[in-house]
Amino acid sequence: MCAAPVLAQAPPTPKPVPAVLPAVVAHVNGRDVTKEDFEKMIKMAEANAGMAIPPELRDGVLRQLLDDLVAHTLLEQEAAQRGLTATDADIDARLRDLRQRFPTQAEFDNALKERGLTLDAIRQDARRDIAAEKVVNAELAAVPAPSDDEAKDFYGKNPDKFTEEESIRASHILIRVPADADAATKAKARETIDAILEKAKAGQDFATLAQASSQDPGSAARGGDLNYFKRGTMVAEFNDAAFALQPGQMSGVVTTQYGYHIIKVTDRKAGRVVPFEETAPRIKQYLERQKKQDRQKTFIDELKAKAKIEVLI
Repeated sequence: MCAAPVLAQAPPTPKPVPAVLPAVVAHVNGRDVTKEDFEKMIKMAEANAGMAIPPELRDGVLRQLLDDLVAHTLLEQEAAQRGLTATDADIDARLRDLRQRFPTQAEFDNALKERGLTLDAIRQDARRDIAAEKVVNAELAAVPAPSDDEAKDFYGKNPDKFTEEESIRASHILIRVPADADAATKAKARETIDAILEKAKAGQDFATLAQASSQDPGSAARGGDLNYFKRGTMVAEFNDAAFALQPGQMSGVVTTQYGYHIIKVTDRKAGRVVPFEETAPRIKQYLERQKKQDRQKTFIDELKAKAKIEVLI
């Protein structure tokens, strides 16, 4: 008898968020989480994304933002219990950092205006944010650094992450041919690339020819250099022609959807397995980030478990 098939569960549909929000959207240990703070968080999220929240995603995004706001409130409360506060120097440094993200004072002022913010409001938010960050940092400071054994274990269990494929470094010269070009246009472009190829074969410097003639704006200024790339990165015709060459060799005319190319390979790196000793520092950095992310999530879950939280929407 065959077992019944297991159906993949769709993610739960988020509870709808009312179009008109009440003045208080949640209580966290008796403290009001206000509509004003919630809407401020929504505006900041939209500003960071550079777009309004799509209507079809509204409920899910707003539920996540509200959960983040509740978590932030819990962190503020925990910071207060531990006596962790933001100093004026902390706040001044945060404001300087924020101001430096804008080329001019006028652009900074305009950004505040667009978000409906004032410097006083930013200082208040910074005071709360820094206090919350301090309590998180205090928790994360106790997270032990990854050991050599942990790094070796990760290295051994993830061989695909440390295998480098063969790659080549190549330069090219491109004469573009529009997809809908007529025969005369194609013929003229072919004459141009053939003439460049003859100059390259005669010993003229490839980089100089690319700078003068290539119609690929992304590489022409670099003498046609495309840096290193792996098999399958480029379109098939270009890929096949390039990987058939050895360092110092130059192709004939190669036709792709973009037009006519001449390719010169300048270096080749064989595939290899990166030795543990070479990659160990990066593994430890990755594991440290993961440990801290896990501890932060667990810490917030712990705060939620002992808190009295009432969501009102």
